[in-house]
Amino acid sequence: MRIGIFTDSYKPYTSGVVRSIETTTAELRNLGHEVFIFAPSYPNYEKEEGVFRFASLPTPTYPDFAVALPFSVNINATVRELDLDVIHVHSPFTMGMLGWRCAKRHNLPLVFTYHTMYDQYVHYMPFARDLSRKVVLKLSGAFCDRCDLVIVPTGVIRDIVAKNTKTKVEVIPTGIDRKEFVSVDRGWLRRRYRISDQCKILLHLGRLGKEKNVAFLLQVYSEVVRKYSDTVFIIVGKGPESESLRELAHTMGIGEKVIFTGPLSREEVINSYAGADLFLFASLTETQGLVLGEAKCAGLPAVAISALGAAEMINDGEDGFLTSPDKKEFTKRILQLLDDDELRRQMAKNALLMSEKISSESMAKKLVRAYEATISRKRKAAVM
Repeated sequence: MRIGIFTDSYKPYTSGVVRSIETTTAELRNLGHEVFIFAPSYPNYEKEEGVFRFASLPTPTYPDFAVALPFSVNINATVRELDLDVIHVHSPFTMGMLGWRCAKRHNLPLVFTYHTMYDQYVHYMPFARDLSRKVVLKLSGAFCDRCDLVIVPTGVIRDIVAKNTKTKVEVIPTGIDRKEFVSVDRGWLRRRYRISDQCKILLHLGRLGKEKNVAFLLQVYSEVVRKYSDTVFIIVGKGPESESLRELAHTMGIGEKVIFTGPLSREEVINSYAGADLFLFASLTETQGLVLGEAKCAGLPAVAISALGAAEMINDGEDGFLTSPDKKEFTKRILQLLDDDELRRQMAKNALLMSEKISSESMAKKLVRAYEATISRKRKAAVM
């Protein structure tokens, strides 16, 4: 099968969407399929075979993110030459719209993965945010109606999306490449940041944007550290809130106990999961929460707010705890796991076992079956 992927974000930009595309593409190619990616260009990006880059402009509120200019005099000739079987888009905006136009022009099935609750990201708009939220919701719903299949990562997101479209909606989570977690250096994190063996490491990993709710985690940790001074909170990643979060940590008097690593290599990210004692996650907007799955693969129990897709990534009381968006409750669950080493170790074992359910290989095979069924429906509809 020959698959065209159109995305508004790709390497070297880092995000859950980019990680999803990377992992899925690798597994599809391992299964013998050909994948071609159409994505924005970025400064200093690495050229890759099968990746077509489009000129782009940095956004005014977050320069690291580039918006593609979805125009090319060669795009239709390229799609024709590639002889694609299906087009899979990963946003309803610039590159997503280009993918839709190509699918329509060449009569190809169009698949859309609904990665993001787009209305929760309008704070990146420089003005008219209320209006932007309404426009974004309307656009994303209308885009779903143009597709032949909409993929969502969790059941709760399926229920939300299905209310606003007549298109078939199927649940296929982003898979985790469990092979990455086989050979890990569990001591790397402590060596890198000179953390003693007695100190408990709390970890958060992700892009540092308002929607990730990291300020909530800092407020929680300021309470945790009152009882457990021999702890450290490591925050991996970067984003538009990086500096304000550093300032908040210092204002709260916990600056020396919070380590902001900035962006790390993939190997260092894996070793960070493997070297921590507990993963913290407070986002209210995730359609899945890919980092929660990755934490599981490292055998790392988590405390997370029970919201949207994240609520389906944690089995409450088995491989972690789910809480309300209440600081006292969230703090209580962290303290419970710090107090009880045996409980934390058992949850770590459970997390590792449950990670088998979302392996990237099995999810890629499920995606291929979804492609095949969509192609078949498209062909049958064409002859009716």
